[in-house]
Amino acid sequence: MTHRKTANSAGDTSSRPLPDIKPQTPIATLDRSKHRGSAQLLRLEQVAPAVGMSVSFIRKVLGTSGNQVTPDQVITLLDQDAFGETYLRRSQVLDHLMAAAERDSETGGEAALPAGDPVQLLLGDAQAMLGTFRPGSIDCVVTSTPYWGMRVYKSSHFVEWADGEVCPYGHEQTPEGFLRHTAQLLAALKPAVAADGSVWWNVMDSYNTRTQIRGNAAEALRAMQGLDQRAWADHESRRYSAGHVYAKDGEQVLIPGRIAERASRLGYYVKSVITWAKPYTTPEPQKSRVSRSLEYVLHLSKQRTPKFNREAYRQLPPSLGGRNTLLETDKLSDVWHLATSSGIGGHGAQFPLSLPARCIGLSTNVGDVVLDPFVGSGNTGVAARSLGRKFVGIDVSPEYLTQAEESIGMVGESAFGSFEREQVKLVQAEQHGTNVL
Repeated sequence: MTHRKTANSAGDTSSRPLPDIKPQTPIATLDRSKHRGSAQLLRLEQVAPAVGMSVSFIRKVLGTSGNQVTPDQVITLLDQDAFGETYLRRSQVLDHLMAAAERDSETGGEAALPAGDPVQLLLGDAQAMLGTFRPGSIDCVVTSTPYWGMRVYKSSHFVEWADGEVCPYGHEQTPEGFLRHTAQLLAALKPAVAADGSVWWNVMDSYNTRTQIRGNAAEALRAMQGLDQRAWADHESRRYSAGHVYAKDGEQVLIPGRIAERASRLGYYVKSVITWAKPYTTPEPQKSRVSRSLEYVLHLSKQRTPKFNREAYRQLPPSLGGRNTLLETDKLSDVWHLATSSGIGGHGAQFPLSLPARCIGLSTNVGDVVLDPFVGSGNTGVAARSLGRKFVGIDVSPEYLTQAEESIGMVGESAFGSFEREQVKLVQAEQHGTNVL
């Protein structure tokens, strides 16, 4: 049985047109005088992700062992050569921390799932809803987020981000905006993840190019074949390339690695940057570079040794993330050969069932809770239920949630019952200290 709740959302998503993306990098400078001398004490656990430094390094810089710092000490941190942006521009950090100190820090929370309910689908903005999850209630996160400046999604939802930008996720004016917003999501998600849990973040790189932003890959392919007669001005939204602080027209912006660095600054362990090698991809009409045939999956965790079952790679069937016997060896490496998705239901960015299933199989046990904050067509939920895990999905699109509910509902006890029973036996044997592998 599925449940739905609606979260309060920022902005009207039904009437606001998507703007063009014009990567004009804003010019801003840190105002050191605004909060100088303030006696306000700021919590170190809030300061660390905002300045992108570990707690131990902050204490080393400030020469203190306390859990609170002053605004003057934050300025000292912002002046360090080691400072690196996470989810705020440098000029915004102090204002953000001072405003946070004025708000009630006790936001409360709720259980990720009602007792006994294996599936919950939530309608709303992921950025707003992540803070409502009970700390440590999610064992595994698997998601494929919007990519920067590449798709016009259904029910595009305008979000008020901490850096002041108001836009749908993936429709930022600069790649740095996309990086900041991704870091903000990862920061909001971190408390909800169990200590031994994993986050699997599927993302693709983008090019800083002048292009029409289309609805899906099929639409882009039709345009390359000369079947789209619309002029530049006829498209709902376009991406320009001029105006960025340094990225030139036609240059790759290196988003996956930059997300991984920001995740590390937020306190995550970057366990792996996995290459998903895709055998069939949309051709690219370019003559000055090679074509892309890969995406990336970032494996993040909260501790050095998260829950990890390498044997799942050998035990699962290929359709549920097991070894692709044609292209993969017995060695589980950081290059995964998985088929692309067929894009069922018109979803513009959908990964194949085997991808989330492999992530779930490697990092969870039967009965664990899996979250997808951008559930889309529901493949993560199908994989989770197929492997006997509980599932929570979030999306801003009622249409996608309906599609996900139908897809997940088709996973019955009869379809994968024997496989789930074998997995339950393995877990029970492990609990009793029996080696069954």
